[in-house]
Amino acid sequence: MCQHQPPCPTSDSADREAARLVAHHPEQGWSLLCNGVLLFEDTGELLPDGQIIAPHRPILAMTAA
Repeated sequence: MCQHQPPCPTSDSADREAARLVAHHPEQGWSLLCNGVLLFEDTGELLPDGQIIAPHRPILAMTAA
């Protein structure tokens, strides 16, 4: 799928989010990566094979003042 050199990470690799943007629609909350991954603003993902990756934002530690 990717024609870049060096090629983008594949959709099944751990660093798949490092692929180049093909389409970016922040007003709709999603981006399409070169490897076919749909990346949503909540950090959820939809892989080309239909697999859903749940949002994985870092959890901020609550500190008592």
